[in-house]
Amino acid sequence: MMFRQHPRLTVFTVVYLAIVAWMTLGPQPLDDHGDAFMRMVAWRISLWEPLNWFDFPHLEFISNILMFVPGGMFLILLLGRRYWWFAVQVCVLATVGIETVQMFLPQRVPDLRDVIANTIGGMIGVTVAMIVTYPAARVRKASVVSAPQTADTVVEPVRSTALRSE
Repeated sequence: MMFRQHPRLTVFTVVYLAIVAWMTLGPQPLDDHGDAFMRMVAWRISLWEPLNWFDFPHLEFISNILMFVPGGMFLILLLGRRYWWFAVQVCVLATVGIETVQMFLPQRVPDLRDVIANTIGGMIGVTVAMIVTYPAARVRKASVVSAPQTADTVVEPVRSTALRSE
């Protein structure tokens, strides 16, 4: 099972999911001080001439994208490259689920822009993980294809031990 093959990655993924759940379903994290800080960051960015259009909603949208990038990456690393399509679906379903639950939370407001941003983030994470894992997958595929197979010998694919614990 994938969780036994990658115990550290599994722990990182669970911690990541707990943080995302707390940030998206917990009490609104932006109080007066946090909101003021985020607005100041957006204002500072907008001072640079090419980005004078940048404001708080843009910063929030980008933050939502960035929040789901690790999720897409973790899913590819846990499930494998073959299931990239499933990883994208999980990201979409997760964000739709979060926004649906937010409808019933008095301190939260669901927003279609969050679904879009989180989905983009998950897809970026899946894409990055697919690119990063491509060389290892290519080597693994080449080693399986080049090994001679007969009726009494079966060659198992080489598995990376980089993420396994000792």
